[in-house]
Amino acid sequence: MTKDMTHGKVRNLLISFTIPLVLGNLLQLTYNAADSIIVGRFVSSDALAAVGTCNPIMNIAILFISGMCMGASILMSHEYGEKDPEKLQRQVSTTFLGGIVFTVCATLIIIPLVPAILHLINVPEAIFADSVMYLRIVMIALTFTFLYNFYANTMRALGDAKTPLLFLGISAAFNIAGDLFFVIVLHMGVNGCAIATALSEFLSAVFCAYYIYRRIPVLNLGRKWLVFDPGLFKKTVAYSFTSAMQQAVLQIGKVMIQSIVNEMAGLLGISIIAAFNAVNRVDDFAYTPEQNIGHAMTTLLAQNQGAGRTERMKEGFKEGLKIEILYALILGTVCIFAARPIISLFVSSADANAAQVIAYGTRYIHMMAFLYLIPALTNGIQGWFRGIGDLKVTLASTFMNMVGRVAMAWCLVSVFHLTETLEIDVFAYANLAGWIVMLVFEVPLLVRSTKELFAFHKEG
Repeated sequence: MTKDMTHGKVRNLLISFTIPLVLGNLLQLTYNAADSIIVGRFVSSDALAAVGTCNPIMNIAILFISGMCMGASILMSHEYGEKDPEKLQRQVSTTFLGGIVFTVCATLIIIPLVPAILHLINVPEAIFADSVMYLRIVMIALTFTFLYNFYANTMRALGDAKTPLLFLGISAAFNIAGDLFFVIVLHMGVNGCAIATALSEFLSAVFCAYYIYRRIPVLNLGRKWLVFDPGLFKKTVAYSFTSAMQQAVLQIGKVMIQSIVNEMAGLLGISIIAAFNAVNRVDDFAYTPEQNIGHAMTTLLAQNQGAGRTERMKEGFKEGLKIEILYALILGTVCIFAARPIISLFVSSADANAAQVIAYGTRYIHMMAFLYLIPALTNGIQGWFRGIGDLKVTLASTFMNMVGRVAMAWCLVSVFHLTETLEIDVFAYANLAGWIVMLVFEVPLLVRSTKELFAFHKEG
């Protein structure tokens, strides 16, 4: 079911649209975390470290694809708001064909390069072989990852955030069941988790495609799926590439951070890599709802800009920021009281490194509980710029965020040699530095952007 967000109460629209997004991403994160929890508890902390060290690399490809689909969905939201179904259909088919070609090519390039990439980020030899196999298996499913993200973002652009949630829930359940079967029953270790993840991506893509065929007439294109519009493709690339590069920059920064973590393992042991993987999973659960609120703002703003309803854009931005701040305050409270039991999920008490992993993770989450308010603000601001189609600002601010984060981590570890003093706290300070740089860059541009938009509206 599609939803026109140019009418109705703004707060209710944002909340009703955000909740399925949040639940959907929490499901995605749950089955991603299931990989880490199951290998950590039923294989070893080394296996947990192997899965964790692959995640930033895997996410570069996956989130680059997600960014492409998100950028294209902004154009779809505009076209849906303009009530131009023919142009919308050409946009959908063009994005589909371009994305398929890109994803297949990316898969063929990445798989042979996996060992070289892992050597580049200093993956320890103790977990190298497992890391290679895990990453290669997950990369084989990259085309299905694109298809799910394409279908899901297309439905969300039309105001339907609930249906992708349903299919993601089914695939998440299958992934967790697959993890348990391949790891515990068949004793396939890290490879079993990778196979379960690949199969779940396939299922989510198939379910979305079938639903669109049966239930969404405007997207039931038939032979029009083969229509390729060069003019729209050029515009789509401009939007999608910027959005995709934003995701890629974020993940490249995380790969560089992971390299610093791997280097720290020489002094602190493999347990620091295992702990970092665990806290990254927790961070994902923390950040993702903030990002989803921003994405809901993007869809509402884009549809209303397409319809020429500027005052609703202003109201949507203010209401979105309120929701962001409320969520961050609740999140911080939960992290203060639940840090230790959450981290304990990722390791078996029988593991020799369990106590150290839990200690590192608990310290990190306690620090982050007081910092999550800052990315709530940055995600709200990014929602504004995506909604008005100014993706260059979101790319530049993300780049500055990662430069600040990596620079701070590198200085603390390699320049001031505070590895043994700060331990995992290094990365909380690095996050803080990155977010501050991001806000300093974004806020003046936000003030100027809103003034220009509303002044233009009044003159018109």
